[in-house]
Amino acid sequence: MKTRIAIPVGGSKGLEEEIYEHFGHAPYFVLVDIENKVVMNVETITNETAEEHGPGDVPSLLASRGVDVVIVRGMGRRAEDYFKELGITVIRGAEGKIKDIIQHYIENKLTSKPYEPKNKWSENEF
Repeated sequence: MKTRIAIPVGGSKGLEEEIYEHFGHAPYFVLVDIENKVVMNVETITNETAEEHGPGDVPSLLASRGVDVVIVRGMGRRAEDYFKELGITVIRGAEGKIKDIIQHYIENKLTSKPYEPKNKWSENEF
């Protein structure tokens, strides 16, 4: 089974990047294709909606790229609802380098958990 995962990041170093705190304002997303528990492809895309986005813009962007799973640190309820409507699974509360997060995902050790952001964003920005 093939799965495409999107993770927000601040730079373009792929698997070596740290997860970005707020997915909607991340400058980039790392897209990781996994098939049979093996990383098949890694691609970094620009988040063209990072500066300003409306409700559903980021979920629509990632859905258009074939994303099945979004792994984030934190996310507002409205954004999570948009992803759910699009059939995209959201895993919250992840921390660390992308390569470690992906390894935990492959090993089925990554679970969604609450995350309290360090930088508060208004509910309208989620």
